[in-house]
Amino acid sequence: MPTVKDVAELAGVAPITVSRVINNAEYISHDTRQRVMAAINQLGYVPNKVARSLRSKQTSMLALVLTDITNPFFTTIARGVEDAANAAGFNLILCNTDESEAKQDNYLRILLERRVDGILLVPACSNLEPVRLIHKMDIPVVVLDRQLPGRLADVVRCDSEGGAYQLTRLLIQNGHRQIAILSGPLSVSTAEDRVKGYQRALKEIGLELLDEFVHYGEFTLESGYQMTQQALNAIPRPTALLAGNNFIAIGALKALKDLHLSVPEDIAVVGFDDLPSTIVVDPILTAAAQPAYEMGRLGAELLLARLAGTGPSDFQEIILPIEIIVRQSSGSILNKIPINQRG
Repeated sequence: MPTVKDVAELAGVAPITVSRVINNAEYISHDTRQRVMAAINQLGYVPNKVARSLRSKQTSMLALVLTDITNPFFTTIARGVEDAANAAGFNLILCNTDESEAKQDNYLRILLERRVDGILLVPACSNLEPVRLIHKMDIPVVVLDRQLPGRLADVVRCDSEGGAYQLTRLLIQNGHRQIAILSGPLSVSTAEDRVKGYQRALKEIGLELLDEFVHYGEFTLESGYQMTQQALNAIPRPTALLAGNNFIAIGALKALKDLHLSVPEDIAVVGFDDLPSTIVVDPILTAAAQPAYEMGRLGAELLLARLAGTGPSDFQEIILPIEIIVRQSSGSILNKIPINQRG
């Protein structure tokens, strides 16, 4: 494997000059730079970035720790992070935890050992220890999508409670009173927030909060399928389902189809996170659309500002708005119920 010394000998310069060319020093003449680059290309020399990072104490690497890379919502976040990182000259390491604390802790240990410059984290639960561990290593961290108790880190997320409130209000306005919510894990803040928004909307019009209409599971298609089956066993049976994310909604639609129930004629379905045009569902879902790309981009820019020493003095919580996109799946039943039950 060629070395700096080999490049220097071929280019007719000192090894320190080769290092200066590699590090883009401004005081190297054009002719010298050209000769060094020609020697590098001829020998196929690859600079040892690990050694350089040890000397500079910077790796030019950021890490993004996500919970489900197969979900279009998180892949869009990743794109926003990557674009911002690349524009600033940083590379990105991507880790997927599957909502597992054990996988999350293992990835964080590896990333801290590698001394990445900064971490963007979608926490697998509301436990504060991962953030505290990152802080102990003096590495900046930005939490994405979810909130944590206390103000221990920068957070960029959407208004999950407000989005669920708006979706529930929409269903209420369409005449629904028996509304079930299919949420994610109880230990995850977005799952809790969406149940809170749902409950707030019901309380406003004096509807009873029924335990059998609240379901916690996983943010997966399989869990959406199972929770839908459970929800339909309630008496009275719900006339509408609020899905906690896009995968839960797809699972719900599959379960309803297998039970020969039509949406929205027999039961309405709404959910979080709009689906990309490449994923076709019938009917097209009414959704609380979150600006995933903006979340990733803003989170990365905030992290980069921390690294540059230009970030705000206090930890920030940036809450992005949610857009309700009304489509056919949230159908009205106003014409099917008595006037005195419309509230």
